[in-house]
Amino acid sequence: MAPPLIIANWKMNKTVTEAVHALDTLRARTDLLQAVDVVVAPSATALDRAAQIVAGSRIALAAQNCHWEAAGAYTGEISVPQLADVGCAYGLVGHSERRQAFGETNDQVRRKTAALLAAGLTPILCVGETFPERRAGKTEHVVAEQVSVALQGVSGSQVARLIMAYEPVWAIGTGKTATPVEAASVHRFLRRLIAHDHGEHAATSVRILYGGSVSPDTVEGLLAEPDINGALVGGASLNVQTLLAILERAAGAKERGAGPGRSSGLASSFSPTTSTSSRSSA
Repeated sequence: MAPPLIIANWKMNKTVTEAVHALDTLRARTDLLQAVDVVVAPSATALDRAAQIVAGSRIALAAQNCHWEAAGAYTGEISVPQLADVGCAYGLVGHSERRQAFGETNDQVRRKTAALLAAGLTPILCVGETFPERRAGKTEHVVAEQVSVALQGVSGSQVARLIMAYEPVWAIGTGKTATPVEAASVHRFLRRLIAHDHGEHAATSVRILYGGSVSPDTVEGLLAEPDINGALVGGASLNVQTLLAILERAAGAKERGAGPGRSSGLASSFSPTTSTSSRSSA
């Protein structure tokens, strides 16, 4: 049974010093890191120092954004090879804040996903609907289009090793959270969609997380659903003690047999290291 996967997205927060302090505190909890897979996405300015702090631990690093070109005249952007070089094993793509605030399109998400896979990094593909879309009954249509476009040209074996995060836009940073039943319904739909487009192996292997105002109070109920394999945590992860509390609840859910792999036989694709060999097998 794969351990729960918790991804801490620190967004545009924390100085390098603050990031180092949080990672030092997190690294010291080896008990939790054995029970839960942990990925942290600091700001780009902290990635180099963060890589030094987590080296040799079970904490992996993710980039919050990337460009799909390997190099070129793209002022202000960061390429996937640059992110791999600094120590990232994962990369967020399609986060709702990128889509909503910066106009990131499904096609751009597709290009970024392909660039990450080509470089041996694991994409964390974010999908989700707005509240008006949900109210209009369009949730499945919206996420299906996001997934289908993002994974155009991606093989079933590649889909099997990526991570997907369902994050309803109306729940991000609002304090509102989809109920475990609501979230699990979308997760099951996503697995059916992947099975149809990429095969059963991809559908049962891909890890699908929930994101949207996740907290210590909500994570346990979410992970009790067999199709919810972890959480993408935003604001609550900024306080390292709150993040540790989320990890403790996630570890507890695993001990009780809840969460990842209980019904779908998921195989863990977690890759805490960033060497070429480990990335290629992630």
